[in-house]
Amino acid sequence: MSIDHHYEMCCRYKGRAIRIRCRDGSMHTGIIRSVTRNRVYLQPLGPNRNLGGFGYGYYGYGGFGYGIALGAIATLALIPFFFW
Repeated sequence: MSIDHHYEMCCRYKGRAIRIRCRDGSMHTGIIRSVTRNRVYLQPLGPNRNLGGFGYGYYGYGGFGYGIALGAIATLALIPFFFW
């Protein structure tokens, strides 16, 4: 799928809980907080929500989060809020 397809999908699902599987096999679960043309920024869900300490990340929209390159996304799926 194209980067434009993932960009439009992320914009449509902004503020909703999602699960992203990247091309390298890693899984990310969180709420989409921001989307740019090359990154989607998630607020993490689940037991590993604390991103404090040193490392990369950003602070915005009321919480810590991290960015994922849109070109690295293999699949993106909505998850229901009763998941967490």
